[in-house]
Amino acid sequence: MEIYVVQSGDTVDSIAESHGISTSSVIYNNQLTYPYPLAVGQALLLSSGEASGPSYPAWVNGYAYPFIQQNVLDETLPYLSSLSVFSYGFTTEGELVPPTTDYTFMIEAALTQGVRPVLTLTPLGPDGNFNNYLITAVVNNQEAKDNLLNNLLATVQEKNFQGVDIDFEYIRPEDRIPFADFVADVRNYLSPYGYHVSVALAPKTSDDQAGLLYEGKDYRLLGEAADSVLLMTYEWGYTYGPPMAVAPINQVRRVVEYAVTRIDPAKIDLGIPNYGYDWTLPFVQGSSRATTVSNLEAVRIATEYGVPIEFDETAMSPFFRYEKNGQLHEVWFEDVRSYQAKFALLPEFALRGMGYWQIMRFFRPNWILLEDTFVIQRP
Repeated sequence: MEIYVVQSGDTVDSIAESHGISTSSVIYNNQLTYPYPLAVGQALLLSSGEASGPSYPAWVNGYAYPFIQQNVLDETLPYLSSLSVFSYGFTTEGELVPPTTDYTFMIEAALTQGVRPVLTLTPLGPDGNFNNYLITAVVNNQEAKDNLLNNLLATVQEKNFQGVDIDFEYIRPEDRIPFADFVADVRNYLSPYGYHVSVALAPKTSDDQAGLLYEGKDYRLLGEAADSVLLMTYEWGYTYGPPMAVAPINQVRRVVEYAVTRIDPAKIDLGIPNYGYDWTLPFVQGSSRATTVSNLEAVRIATEYGVPIEFDETAMSPFFRYEKNGQLHEVWFEDVRSYQAKFALLPEFALRGMGYWQIMRFFRPNWILLEDTFVIQRP
């Protein structure tokens, strides 16, 4: 595949002609919609000729909510190794709280396409937010922990899950070791039945990194406790923060460089964002709130308002500004250039694979590039 950046005066037809490829392939690869407008600076993925074929094997996981559209799920599954259903909660007594929306169709679709369905376990409270009191109550109470282990095994067996992903956030510093012990207990309990256990890790760059997101996550202990880990290398740019790239490659690299000193690289999956944010300017800390946009929607906004897309070479991320109703906006998102930069980290650091947060919006250029770059592993 070849990445081409749109220049002033380009059209789909002129790009196809100059590269000796079909117009239909340009349209398909990049999910362009009639009448196929292009933005200056837009990155297009072109099928430029015969490829030698990918050689680096990669495990590819995608997180999805039970309200994912069936067609989006069906189009994405061929590119996945595993599908993490988000999510199961639990009580302080260790009882499981299933998703409120039926998800059985996700498991059936995954199994049909040879993809591993995974139960995602989260300490979500009734308000839908992460609740570290739930974590403390269970990881420090043997009776509650035993009950949760029994319920996990019964549920994965009954529902045909093939693994468990533990996504606990805001763990209290004093629960650092009990949490790692809990992950080890889950793995030891489920491994004899052939179930894979993974754990999601906040993006740390040092052992003593301060903050509630980081202090309860011990990379070395959790790397030893789980079968694999996901580095949540995204959300530098986030809903309530200032405008910036969601996953700037310079920051992502720092996390990976630290992680491989504490965890076997063959256990590490790199977190990949499948979204962007639209901020209203000026940004005001404490009151500004960005809107989530898909990668396709970001490009649509740029073409609608006739503004060029720029590319930050340090963050390796696209961005642009536009004005709407007298208000200035700034948008950061992902494109094939930013994905290519992240993909390059896998062979460089000998990582296991990657995990997408999340796959609710289908972005074909990413998946075509991924398939052209890696040999996608299957269970």
